[in-house]
Amino acid sequence: MNLFSPLYLRSLTLKNRIVVSPMQQYSAINGIPGNWHLVHLGSRAVGGAGLILTECTAVSPEGLATLNDVGIWNDEQKTAWKNIVDFVHEQDAKIGIQLWHSGGKGSLRHPNERMKPLNDEEGGWTVKSSSATEINGVVPKELTVEEIHELTKKFADAAVRAVEAGFDTIELHAGHGYLFHQFYSAVINKREDEYGGSFENRIRFLIETVREVRKVIPEIMPLLVRISAVDYIDTPEGWTLEDSIALSEILKENGVDLITASGGGFTNVSKDKVFPGYQVSFAAAIKEKTGILTGAVGMITEAHQANEIITSEKADLVIIAREHLRDPYFAIHSAKKLGIVTEIPWQYQRAF
Repeated sequence: MNLFSPLYLRSLTLKNRIVVSPMQQYSAINGIPGNWHLVHLGSRAVGGAGLILTECTAVSPEGLATLNDVGIWNDEQKTAWKNIVDFVHEQDAKIGIQLWHSGGKGSLRHPNERMKPLNDEEGGWTVKSSSATEINGVVPKELTVEEIHELTKKFADAAVRAVEAGFDTIELHAGHGYLFHQFYSAVINKREDEYGGSFENRIRFLIETVREVRKVIPEIMPLLVRISAVDYIDTPEGWTLEDSIALSEILKENGVDLITASGGGFTNVSKDKVFPGYQVSFAAAIKEKTGILTGAVGMITEAHQANEIITSEKADLVIIAREHLRDPYFAIHSAKKLGIVTEIPWQYQRAF
């Protein structure tokens, strides 16, 4: 088994273990992906990646972080995504959509404007979270139980549209300080009802949503979840790797097929904790303890490094972000470096 071995997820076959990580492009209008997204995602499919994951895709307008993020809460967005899905499939690659809600980290300006909070005149909205706990200088409004149930339905509705658009798999973004993470981490969640307090209560929103999404997508379609394996906050409230292992076991029991183990979201990670492959151990621990398939992230930038993660069975997929920005053809170049024969688009073969 190596970086270019196929991986089987329910009925889905990935031709290799290289995944284009979700990376926000802040280039949409009204949540609709456009030509930028077609070229951005399509070129990585041409470049040989086995699985392309879209950037965070909001399930409602209030789920956006900025007004330039993508969504899939209406049919116009669904149709635009289908054009991209079809092109990726033409390149013999698979594509998944990452469904997401920013929660208390929403209503922000474009990153070129340093992501400061939007005001009403700029189209800002009232952000809501598990609790009225400050996040990045903003205190969100606490969601009601009824609103939580409505959000679960919006995730399920978005999943239905994703299936109709032709996506091969769905990933729920439950990390990086966004809404699901704002519930399961006690750093943010201060509720005293059935969605707060105990571990079981804090994970309830995510588990209920997983169950509803699993109900509305085909049995043969894999379901993925990205979590923050640790908060990088050394307090009793901080989410830990042991918590993530327990959560992953429950997600597995509820029909989740693969966990991507990232980290952080509420604080800057200390520079001494950031190094090549610095989060791979999270995926390895979750895989070892629960038996669920995992995806590894964290400054994976080089072919031999990525291959070693797979050959040593630390994870089942390598989720590569910034190196794919630098090199859309990372997969083809990696095969060359590893001495592995891989398919190259006929249009480009004369260059390789």
